[in-house]
Amino acid sequence: MSFRIGQGYDAHRLTEGRPLVLGGEVIPYDRGLEGFSDADVLLHALGDALLGAAGLGDLGSHFPPGDAQWKDADSCDLLREILFQVGDAGYRVVNCDLTLIAEAPKIAPYSSSIRRRLADLMETDIDAVGLKATTNETLGWIGRGEGMAAIAVVLLQGK
Repeated sequence: MSFRIGQGYDAHRLTEGRPLVLGGEVIPYDRGLEGFSDADVLLHALGDALLGAAGLGDLGSHFPPGDAQWKDADSCDLLREILFQVGDAGYRVVNCDLTLIAEAPKIAPYSSSIRRRLADLMETDIDAVGLKATTNETLGWIGRGEGMAAIAVVLLQGK
């Protein structure tokens, strides 16, 4: 039995005229994240962590920005494809832990539904999905409310 650890990071600028999507949930907010897909920083960081742990490259190599196929893509669909590839490589998710770094909005009211969605997608128990949020204490571009970032760590087990 083998184990693999992966980590991922993603960041996007906030912009007007787009919905804010975090962990596959549309969160009420006055701005959304700018990006080629839905710019879901949580799922992008998680996808990179999964790909890295399985030795399958990174998000950009699988879903290149600028490829019309991925324009405005739902990041849950991208994650499903990544999970298929991870499974095909002989791994399953043991657990993951994600951290959102943003000044606002508060995601606590959406935490349970995000964790449930991710557990369902990864075919694991909800208690195997960690989700936290923190601010940047008003420092830098995140602290000024210009964008958000996310960090993810995953543990995979070889089948």
